[in-house]
Amino acid sequence: MQMPVPDAAVLAKTAQVVARLEAALPGAVISDPVELRAYECDALTAYRCPPLAAVLPRTTAEVAAAMRICSEEGVPVVPRGAGTSLAGGSLPTADSVILGLARMTRVLEVDYADRVIRLETGRTNLSVTGAVEEAGFFYAPDPSSQLACAIAGNIAMNSGGAHCLKYGVTTNNLLGLTMVTMEGEVVEIGGPWMDAPGLDLLGVICGSEGQLGVVTEAWLRILPKPEGARPVLIGFDSSETAGACVSAIIRAGLLPVAIEFMDRPCIEATEAFSGAGYPMCEALLIVEVEGSPAEIDAQLARIGAIARSFDPVELREAADADEAARIWMGRKSAFGAMGQMGDYICLDGTIPVSELPMVLRRIGELAAARGLKVANVFHAGDGNMHPLIIFDANAPGQLEEAEALGAEILTLCVEAGGCLTGEHGVGVEKRDLMAVQYGEADLEAQMAVKDVFDPHWLLNPAKVFPLGASERRRQGGQPPVAVGDSPRDI
Repeated sequence: MQMPVPDAAVLAKTAQVVARLEAALPGAVISDPVELRAYECDALTAYRCPPLAAVLPRTTAEVAAAMRICSEEGVPVVPRGAGTSLAGGSLPTADSVILGLARMTRVLEVDYADRVIRLETGRTNLSVTGAVEEAGFFYAPDPSSQLACAIAGNIAMNSGGAHCLKYGVTTNNLLGLTMVTMEGEVVEIGGPWMDAPGLDLLGVICGSEGQLGVVTEAWLRILPKPEGARPVLIGFDSSETAGACVSAIIRAGLLPVAIEFMDRPCIEATEAFSGAGYPMCEALLIVEVEGSPAEIDAQLARIGAIARSFDPVELREAADADEAARIWMGRKSAFGAMGQMGDYICLDGTIPVSELPMVLRRIGELAAARGLKVANVFHAGDGNMHPLIIFDANAPGQLEEAEALGAEILTLCVEAGGCLTGEHGVGVEKRDLMAVQYGEADLEAQMAVKDVFDPHWLLNPAKVFPLGASERRRQGGQPPVAVGDSPRDI
């Protein structure tokens, strides 16, 4: 992975920058090299680089103060929620300041009549539901990391989760936000309305990966809890057959709240880790529906009929709430459980549901050709795949081989009619693959938007856009996009 050469002029005034930040935000600045080790990477742990400093503000006003100082000093800023990005979305550069939102966790307002909540974006995803569940409400997007991940990162990456098939991803549940620009200006976009007037800047910012500003507060949609829900486990003797079953369920016009997929390597690791009671088969679907008891029975009857046409090796409805909880406990723990198999890279390509059987077959073929193992666990209902490439980080050349396989799989997703990412974002992981999905003019248009919000390209450097192009932009030149001329390895 390549990163830009640190700006020597910025490094030379480290003491000055830290002093200014400490004066403006007492007790909120971390500059000790040992303490900064906690911020040298995110969940893409294969790459590490300690930042110049880290700042942990407590309010939007403090965020604005820190941003103004960094802007005046020409110091890049890397926004950070909880640091759970699997794409290196909050990986710092040596000349950057990490701006972490972990202390900003307050609930600011709840309106049950209009079904909205306003909060600071350092709050974790799961705790949003925790704030409203006693009143019978919940927040729908539910990434697997929801116990730890922050709403700030969810907005940056437009995160989804198991239930996004029915309820959508973050952008479908985000109504408004407060954002601080690189110059320290505080702007309000959208609000507690179904559809705010004016340009849809909310749609531009959600999923922009910290390239346009730092989102400090958000208006989120909350929903009444459904009357009930019930999952069913469906086991198959091949991944291709499971993929074909998913396609058939969607084609029949059914809309389960979730359709999750796990293959044998993932099933085995998860079962050993959680004891969820999964059947040992080649592929497993978890399909959940919700509604009244009669609605649930009717939906599961149709799903069961479709599944039986694919000759499943097991078809089991959750008998009670405890069994349903165990089923989801297994799925939610899958990524952690996979660590038993070794080091892994978790990909995030998205494909048309109809292409699942072909893509699953080709992933197996590509992995076999490189002598690597791939486990699959993903949101099958909307084709958001998460192939996990298993490798040994201590074996020379295996990381590079795993990355090469990852590039082949993501290219396959694009060729199948999908895209490079569904919810993890581009970050550093996929930035040099952007030219696989987008032409030169497309990338130029995207970078022109960043020019408006961040004209000096100080926000979240080395992410999203091919590195050579973004470095030239930061230096003031705007030649056509070029790939493959990155300055140096990290």
